[in-house]
Amino acid sequence: MSRWVVVMILSALLGLLNPSFAESVEPKSIATKTVPVLTISGAIGPAVSDYVTKEILRANQQLNSPAIIITLDTPGGLSSSLRDINQHILASNIPVLCLVYPQGARAASAGTYILYACHIAAMSSATTLGAATPVMIGGAPKAGKGQEEQSKEPTAMEKKVLNDSIAYIRSLAQLRGRNVEWAEKAVIEAATLSSIEALKMNVINLIAESPESLIELTDGQILEVNKQQYAMDLTGSVLEQRLPDWRNQFIATITDPNIAYILMLIGIYGLLLEFYSPGFGVAGITGAISLLIALYAFQLLPVNYVGLGLLFVGLALLIAESLMPSFGLFGIGGMIAFTLGSVFLIDSDLPEFTISLTLVYSITLMSAVFIILVLRTLLRLKNKRIVSGLDALIGSEATVMTSFSDQGFVHVRGERWAAVYSDSTSSEPLHKGDTVVIYAIDALTLFVKKSEE
Repeated sequence: MSRWVVVMILSALLGLLNPSFAESVEPKSIATKTVPVLTISGAIGPAVSDYVTKEILRANQQLNSPAIIITLDTPGGLSSSLRDINQHILASNIPVLCLVYPQGARAASAGTYILYACHIAAMSSATTLGAATPVMIGGAPKAGKGQEEQSKEPTAMEKKVLNDSIAYIRSLAQLRGRNVEWAEKAVIEAATLSSIEALKMNVINLIAESPESLIELTDGQILEVNKQQYAMDLTGSVLEQRLPDWRNQFIATITDPNIAYILMLIGIYGLLLEFYSPGFGVAGITGAISLLIALYAFQLLPVNYVGLGLLFVGLALLIAESLMPSFGLFGIGGMIAFTLGSVFLIDSDLPEFTISLTLVYSITLMSAVFIILVLRTLLRLKNKRIVSGLDALIGSEATVMTSFSDQGFVHVRGERWAAVYSDSTSSEPLHKGDTVVIYAIDALTLFVKKSEE
């Protein structure tokens, strides 16, 4: 017994000096199987895409991750973000299980495509999916004009987008062996299904009430992953909730169109203030940082460059109004261009990725007031003549030191000056202590007259 104690003590000491030795002495425990759980809640945008794709890549690099679970509750999202997520799902070497969760959740629009792309599609009870028509095509019906106008023939571009979406969801349905006909119907007619209906129609694989029950129901199944048979061995797996890190949260904040819009305006105004009052200070630093962050956010968002151009034209016209007053012509034109540019800036019909009209109108009025009044004031101060030296004495008051009627001496700013009294409005001599005003200077002689007071 004592010999084992000595061996354990020696092993511990050697382990402190050389950790690799301790690892070789201690019996290797079997790594716990970990199933990452990713959560998509809300609109699918650049931040969600960055979060999901990175976690999928991370899980594929871990040897102890037999599967990935994505819980889904979304009204839809951007097509670019959706396709980026699906590309990583399709390229994953381990199964990706998608669950519409919790009860009352939905996988609408882009969520339907993600559900079709996953190796296992599951839904909780009282959840829905569908309505996968591209938003720019499935606009709200027009009231008061009858059914004819509601079934208006789509444009050539809308047909292209619609046909591309149909082909995309068909390919996903064929790859996973799910209902192709209903997939087309979800895109063309914006059809929707409940979880029970989806299971009956082979749109999903099973109904699960939680990620834990999804693990139990899929354990032991044989799936095809990248054209290879994959046996699901999930016994003893531990679910690990993977939440977005600070970088994802930062991207989610700045890619809010309203936040990005405000950051851009702060950047422009900061640089304008710095331009009108040279000397790189707080305004310039704040403006430069804000503008760079806004440009990064717009790079991730579907920006309409015509709207961006109108925005800058509006700002240029407002600046021109402050520099060269045109009786409101530049100002009104600038406000109109600025407002239109703000409305068209984000090229998306999804409410989650549009700029609030209330914010646009408020910012437009504030911008007009800011540029026309503030910048004009700064320009006036900048162009104001700075008087220094002897000329600075003109207009100053002086005190008569001794009485005189023509020439004498006055006291001004702590100094004694020779003065010539010349005042056409008064012929009375000056007396000691009288206050006079300097109106001209010749060499070192001041020309004074009586103060009006």
